[in-house]
Amino acid sequence: MARAIERIERDIAALKEAIRAIAVELQNAYTSYLNTLGLAVRKQLILASYHLCTQGYPENFLHLSLNQRQQLQQAIRKLGQLAAEQLLTSIKSEQTEGDEGDGRDGGDGGDEEVTPVILGTSTPEPLTPDTSSPIELAKWQQNLEEVTQEILKKLSHDANLLLQKAGVLPKKVPEPVLAAAAAAALEASAEVMPGPPNLLNLVIEIENEQQSEDSGLKQIMAINLRLGEIEFADVTLSSERRQIRSILVQLNKLGREYQKKHRERAIAEAEAAWRASWFE
Repeated sequence: MARAIERIERDIAALKEAIRAIAVELQNAYTSYLNTLGLAVRKQLILASYHLCTQGYPENFLHLSLNQRQQLQQAIRKLGQLAAEQLLTSIKSEQTEGDEGDGRDGGDGGDEEVTPVILGTSTPEPLTPDTSSPIELAKWQQNLEEVTQEILKKLSHDANLLLQKAGVLPKKVPEPVLAAAAAAALEASAEVMPGPPNLLNLVIEIENEQQSEDSGLKQIMAINLRLGEIEFADVTLSSERRQIRSILVQLNKLGREYQKKHRERAIAEAEAAWRASWFE
């Protein structure tokens, strides 16, 4: 029985080494993926903003002065750069603190400078090279995916606020609608219409207590960066996502074997304890 326990212990040690190797491989794969994703997000944010300004609200965009348009474009590029940096930071151990600009006050336009809203979100737990628990590694991976989605959601929301402050998005569109537009799932009160990628074409009902002309059904277009659409448009990003999935398949297989061996060890130790305490 002692030999059986020793053999199981050796098997568990070998599995821990394999899981540590998977952890390093997964970390490297995500580092490459998030770097590529950052570049793709910047590109798709600019494309979505272009469609919104030229096809969604061309009249509003034309009302801006040349200086206002340039400031808006620069602010959009800045938002994309900040998001790309934050995606890479999310895989590191240090915390990233972003200053949140309000970007919510209306104003009457003019040549007022458009200030980008700085993103802010929490970062996942760091992945250390000596990670040997498949459960903890899976939790880290899931947390990283959630943080990535949150960054895209916050970026979409901040970009919409930026466009609204600049006078492109209608200021009568309430804040909750912009928040819903940045979410992956919409409330039942908003009808999604087909359109360009990473944009939501919505028909919403705006209620006004005075029943003015602003009340009733309104069609709006808003930015909503979606990970699936961003990956679909980038061959490199899609390939790196497939690599991550392949690594996760290996991790799941090792995880099942890891749990099985721990169960075998517990049974073997219990049987040994029973024999040690039994007497006639």
